[in-house]
Amino acid sequence: MKFYSSALATIVVCQQAVAFTTTTTSFPAAARTRSTSTLYSTPGTGGNVVLRPTVSDSEEDSTKIFDTLSIGGCHVHRYKSASFNTDDTGVNYVMWYHGRSVAQDKDESLPPLSTGRIGRAVSKNGLIWEKDTTGSSDADIEGVSVGLNEESWWGFDTAHLGVGSVLLPMTTPAVMTEGGIYLMYYFGGNYEETPINDYTAADMPEDLTIKGMKMRIGVAVSQDGETWGRVEGDDPTGACMPPYEASNPETEMKDDKKSSLTIKEELYCGWPEVVVRTDNKGNPSKGFFMYYSTMTKGDKQKCLGVAVSADGFRWYKRGICLEPSVGDTSSMDDAGVARSQVVRNAVYSELEGTWSDAPGYTMYYEGVSSLDNKHRILMATSPDGETWTKRGVVLDIGEDGDDAWDCDGVGSPNILRIDDGAQRMYYTGKKGKDTAIGVAKMEFESTTWTREQSSFTFVEA
Repeated sequence: MKFYSSALATIVVCQQAVAFTTTTTSFPAAARTRSTSTLYSTPGTGGNVVLRPTVSDSEEDSTKIFDTLSIGGCHVHRYKSASFNTDDTGVNYVMWYHGRSVAQDKDESLPPLSTGRIGRAVSKNGLIWEKDTTGSSDADIEGVSVGLNEESWWGFDTAHLGVGSVLLPMTTPAVMTEGGIYLMYYFGGNYEETPINDYTAADMPEDLTIKGMKMRIGVAVSQDGETWGRVEGDDPTGACMPPYEASNPETEMKDDKKSSLTIKEELYCGWPEVVVRTDNKGNPSKGFFMYYSTMTKGDKQKCLGVAVSADGFRWYKRGICLEPSVGDTSSMDDAGVARSQVVRNAVYSELEGTWSDAPGYTMYYEGVSSLDNKHRILMATSPDGETWTKRGVVLDIGEDGDDAWDCDGVGSPNILRIDDGAQRMYYTGKKGKDTAIGVAKMEFESTTWTREQSSFTFVEA
């Protein structure tokens, strides 16, 4: 299923005019989800894990299930509505995440990432999750919300894809509300070959290539968050955001005053994070910011770029907004920055039990340290969404050494605000080649993130 951006732009702009209103939310019953993601974790060995790759019972199943090898970044919505208090639904949280199967990983020409296809899970409390094994009817395999693009062989997303952010423009900081359409910003790669030396400082053979690394960003739309249709972007591959190339006149960028911008050339665009722009008083203004991960062609630095849009479909790059602190090993991000989430600042009212917007933005992002080449989650703040000040590490790798499920890296943060004033962070952790999604929590009026216990094992006496 495909849509064209020109046909949807007016709808989204109209939604922004009535955004941030309070309405009730209806949601399809959970009857479509059939298999539960069972956790067997105990404190100290993965007690804050909420989702793991699916364990297949046979080699045949590994070709039919999309996340048997690894899972990566996720985006979580929390729905608050009277309809969730009935026995018919009971669904309070929805997670979209990407994963790769054992079968898909056999194609060794693809980059060694957790990207593959995008799936969906639901939860009553945000801690115990049930995977949707039905998926979208038009996906290429069962249990997938957005699968590989089989309709357009020239598309940017025919080999692998991953989820960035899922946006429902009519929202408050803690509650997703009814009305309009969902926008999923995702990224993907196709079978185009590029020299592997483009992405590494190591001296590799000149004729060595890799497929699927020149990633681009696309957008899909949905009325229910379950079945998605791709939106054809302006790029010939169908993407709405390709990497910037100076030799391509179609990627020329101009600022808001229509003057030319000097932008570094990029090797890929991925992991998009989209947020509604606000004015200096915290009120929503026309348009969106998109923050995305890239690697600059000239110096091969992993950076975060920013783009702006009036309608959410046609984007204009504004250059690099966050770079690694090269030469400063104490920064823990001197080897690269990537995979961010940006949230509008908000204040919590204890009296009313609600969140409300406040001026400024907070970014959570991955930083790579040259000391151990491991990823950690760091924070930066901005008054306008364009100029950022780094604040340091907020979630380090697992403290239990080799026994921790996330001892080799943490990243892909996704922040959710809760009714009691606390905030929950969903993140991806890694130990060796094993990946999972875990949770951390920051209590009301605290400034420290701690791993949140998500499951318990009862042992008979």
